[in-house]
Amino acid sequence: MIIMRFKTILLFLLFVLTLFPFTASATPYEVKEISILEIKSAITPATYDYLQFQFNNIPEGSLILIKINTPGGLISTTKDILSLIGSQTKPVAIWVTPEGASASSAGAIIASSAHFILMSEGTNIGAATPVGLGEDIQQKDGRAKALNDLKAVVRSLSESRGRPARPFEEMIESAKSFTDKEAINLKIADAIMKNLNSIETHLNQKVFKIQGTSYELLIGKNVPSKIYPPSTGQLILEVLANPSTAYFLFLIGVALLYFEFQAPGGYIAGAIGVTFLILAAIAFQVLPLNWGALFLILTGVILLIMEIYITSYGLLGLGGFASFIMGSLFLFHGESGFIAIDYPALISILLAVATSVGIIGWYLIREKRRRPKHEDFFLPLGSQGIVLSNLEESHLYQVKVRGEIWRAESHSTLKAGDFVEILSIDREKLLAKIIKVNKE
Repeated sequence: MIIMRFKTILLFLLFVLTLFPFTASATPYEVKEISILEIKSAITPATYDYLQFQFNNIPEGSLILIKINTPGGLISTTKDILSLIGSQTKPVAIWVTPEGASASSAGAIIASSAHFILMSEGTNIGAATPVGLGEDIQQKDGRAKALNDLKAVVRSLSESRGRPARPFEEMIESAKSFTDKEAINLKIADAIMKNLNSIETHLNQKVFKIQGTSYELLIGKNVPSKIYPPSTGQLILEVLANPSTAYFLFLIGVALLYFEFQAPGGYIAGAIGVTFLILAAIAFQVLPLNWGALFLILTGVILLIMEIYITSYGLLGLGGFASFIMGSLFLFHGESGFIAIDYPALISILLAVATSVGIIGWYLIREKRRRPKHEDFFLPLGSQGIVLSNLEESHLYQVKVRGEIWRAESHSTLKAGDFVEILSIDREKLLAKIIKVNKE
């Protein structure tokens, strides 16, 4: 009886052990391309836009390899990037490279969300304590809130990726930073890598999880690699989104608006100040990039229209053209914008706008040169108009000429509807002298 029970238990264990490898095995993930992205500056909204845009362009079946060298950046943008990586159906590897590079502050937190962390020799990771603009956060409650929030984030990410959470918490709590060898010993980095070939060899057949499902990474010998560089608009945004540059843009915009309110009527300072404030709002993440880019395009169009009616000696036109170009580069660069448009088409449109502005400018200059030197190009001397009404004073009239309404004086009696010609204009009184003529 005992022998029968022993045989039954033995058969049951054999059955379970036979099935266990099949139930616990990971799903194969065959890598079709190694997609390489690069972060070589501070973490700003430009970084998020770059990653979001390229993640959408990278084909399925890819291994995303992000080469990182950053001093840190904005926490709000960092959290957006964490959510972006967490929503991916493709594995993400962070490679701190080249030698001497670091994944500091926000870079370390982003690295904690990757499925694999790789480092080159002579690199470091850590120092993720949040700070304010140029100094440590002083308020006790605010500091504790920021620290605990970030510690919870990296703890959750580390546990989901199978890494020890304590070293990442120390990066935030005590601003600790670890060298490449220290990171390997603490098991927060997977390996020290010299080149892409060594990465392929090391990561082949590694097991990782995406949204709770286990996969086995399969990298063949001839897997192609492709670099996905940032677009022109993203490179410009990267410069503008630097916290120091963004604050400088904000101060210039406020100063120009102040000058406009102090001496209203010119519109030049106010219009250009609005452009600077829109750029600052994009950099500070007050405005989403797509909406900010759309406002820049609309501002550019408005400035170009204002150039027609306001004497700014080309300042409004140049400001409008620059605003239009930047807005177009930010908005029309692919799937992360509202509309996708090819660069040749975008460049053609910009050249068409520039050509139109140039032709109008050439025409105005030509007409000005044709007039006698004593005449003012912007005054309607010699032009014909029509009498609108008789003013209360004798021989004073309202006259419409070239779309403008002038106060005019005539030695003869006129009535509404009569056609007149502008003989001269008193510049101090802005009073035109007119004479009745027959309709041409």
